[in-house]
Amino acid sequence: MWEITGEYVVIKALENGVTIIGLTRGRDTKFHHSEKLDKGEIMIAQFTEHTSAIKIRGRVEVLTRHGRLKTDE
Repeated sequence: MWEITGEYVVIKALENGVTIIGLTRGRDTKFHHSEKLDKGEIMIAQFTEHTSAIKIRGRVEVLTRHGRLKTDE
């Protein structure tokens, strides 16, 4: 069973067509999952044993335990 780290991020799309891409851990970083969000949609993502990074394209607001981030307009 994989370890759950408890690290979550909340991503809110501020425009249509936002792309969220999960990247793998390990020797070679690879895409392993992607999602599209439209304006107002929210995704809650979690870092796991398999997910080491999340790449976001588009205008979003991101909430983490470290604070709130908003992309430039």
